[in-house]
Amino acid sequence: MESKWVDIDAAKYIELYKAQGEDLALRTYTSRLLGLDPALVLHGGGNTSVKTTQLDDLGRSIEVLCVKGSGWDMGNIEPAGLPAVSLLPLLEFRVLEKLSDEDMVNASRRNLRSASSPTPSVETLLHAFLPHKFIDHTHADAVLAIANQPNAEEVCRKIWGDSMGIVPYIMPGFFLSKAALDVYEQNPTVQGLILINHGIFTFGDSAQQAYERMIEKVSLAEVWLERSAAVPVPANTQLENRDDKLAANCLTVLRGCLVNHADGFGSVILHQRRSSQIESFLVREDLADLATRGPITPDHIIRTKQKPLILTFDENSAAFKAQVEAQLDAYVSDYNGYFSQQCRNKQVTRTRNHPLPIVFLIRGLGLVTMAPTVKAAAIAADVYEHTIDTILKAESVGRYQPLDQSHLFDMEYWSLEQAKLGKSKPREMEGKVTFITGAAGGIGAATAHYFAARGSNLVLTDLAGEELANLSLELRTTYGVTVIHMSADITDEAQVSRLVARAATSLGGLDVVVSNAGLAITGPIHEATEQLQKSLQINLLSHQFLAAASTRLMLLQGLGGCLLFNASKSAFNPGPGFGAYSVPKAALVALMKQYAVEFATAGIRTGAVNADRIRTNLFDTDLLKARAAARGLTANDYFKANLLGLEVTARDVARAFYHLYASPKTTACVLTVDGGNIAASPR
Repeated sequence: MESKWVDIDAAKYIELYKAQGEDLALRTYTSRLLGLDPALVLHGGGNTSVKTTQLDDLGRSIEVLCVKGSGWDMGNIEPAGLPAVSLLPLLEFRVLEKLSDEDMVNASRRNLRSASSPTPSVETLLHAFLPHKFIDHTHADAVLAIANQPNAEEVCRKIWGDSMGIVPYIMPGFFLSKAALDVYEQNPTVQGLILINHGIFTFGDSAQQAYERMIEKVSLAEVWLERSAAVPVPANTQLENRDDKLAANCLTVLRGCLVNHADGFGSVILHQRRSSQIESFLVREDLADLATRGPITPDHIIRTKQKPLILTFDENSAAFKAQVEAQLDAYVSDYNGYFSQQCRNKQVTRTRNHPLPIVFLIRGLGLVTMAPTVKAAAIAADVYEHTIDTILKAESVGRYQPLDQSHLFDMEYWSLEQAKLGKSKPREMEGKVTFITGAAGGIGAATAHYFAARGSNLVLTDLAGEELANLSLELRTTYGVTVIHMSADITDEAQVSRLVARAATSLGGLDVVVSNAGLAITGPIHEATEQLQKSLQINLLSHQFLAAASTRLMLLQGLGGCLLFNASKSAFNPGPGFGAYSVPKAALVALMKQYAVEFATAGIRTGAVNADRIRTNLFDTDLLKARAAARGLTANDYFKANLLGLEVTARDVARAFYHLYASPKTTACVLTVDGGNIAASPR
């Protein structure tokens, strides 16, 4: 591990944050250096601080501790993420024999310099009690491989000698703060602390010194692990090619079992990850033992739970479903037993967390994680990938021995740890996956915006690749959802099948399909046989290809689903010279109804939106002028030629699609969005 400190970059931070002062500017700089290295810090883990001075309300200089605030990630932290707390009142707490977590948090908040600041780290008192100006704390993988050994203290002495103090495991909070100070005061020359089963602290008089001590101490651990490996870390296993359709089937079955389980808690996203190291871990004969010993640091338990669920890939979906259901029941029973036993042992009453696994190790498929959001699932995968690496290194030099269940229970049900996950209200479609064709513009793009605004993750396809990529970026940035986009020809059944499989392998399944793509094709019907054949491909058969592939996936998933089609007023009110378009659209309405009839018992609902005169690229400029002129209208008046005299927009159509999805007792429904056209109203 090498230092990434660069004098020029440090100077830039001093200039950028000069209003906050040099101390806080450099604290921000090195916090980011630590937070951007996943071998040191993952997703909100770790914390940093600096002791400096600020002016109080009367203009007097006072000592403050600027420490990482709750909810901030060190990788992108700003000075605002290091709230200032008056230091002297915090130091007075050292004389206490005990202090509850609630009183500790209240003391930190009561002494904040700004009432609007985030709550300071749960390790604020530890940072305050230690006398150093800059203090860094990480959960470095290499250190944890050593700190989770049965003889961890002995090994630590070999590696770091007297340069590091050794602190036995104590839960974060007041008692850890006092214990860390006691260890430091026994040898004030130490440059940091190793917290058994937890992580590492380093400190210094400057931001650079504290940071580079962290790099130095972690590097010593890395070198020792490499040189001391009695059992070589297994060579990475070659990845086996896996058919995307088979993987998609496996994941959708798993997703369905999780949501349908008696302890399921709503829609979820699955995140699949494969690598040669993951594969080498999964093929170990001792996998069940290693993987279920516990997390590499108790801080990770809120991300991954105590242990993963181990499964074996099976191409037979029915057999895989039976395996998943049985193993889920066993996992939940085991978790309930652990919960009840710990509550009895500790004589406490707690509200049980959801008992389902978060991490799945699927032999033959890879690492899979489950969460209500893509972000949370990806975080769990990141954490467990590092868990695998740390376990393998720990086993290469001895035995991986993390904390026992009693300590893990304390952390899992610690209110201050639970608070890190936040309690924001989920959006209506959180955990859902919506597939939209013809998504690059017009109705497709409007529908993508409408569903994304409600929290749905999206799979988008269109022939217009550049426009699709731009839209995807806009949706991700605006709504914070995951968007997968693929340029494809949906008149090719094989391509459509691959697209649907991709939705499942990327997000775990599929909930809503908006089959929107279409093309206006004109010509006298008696001379339009060739045009009709082309129109049937895009305006009918492409919808069938998508509906068929999606239905097969939804049936395996067992969660129902919603198939929505963009039909047209032409299905009920064809116009002269428009037969090549109207005939397939009429058939599309019939197709929608057929799916409703055949799959309602599986909970798959259908619907069609019949729109008219929407400003999209469906009609070219010449066609628009011709249609308007034939009715004696200007182009603008053409869009308002309906009973209400109002122009219908693409967003109006998007709202109609959402209404059909959000109406759980509606199926086989044709919804008109045309401002009123009696001739086109369904009969």
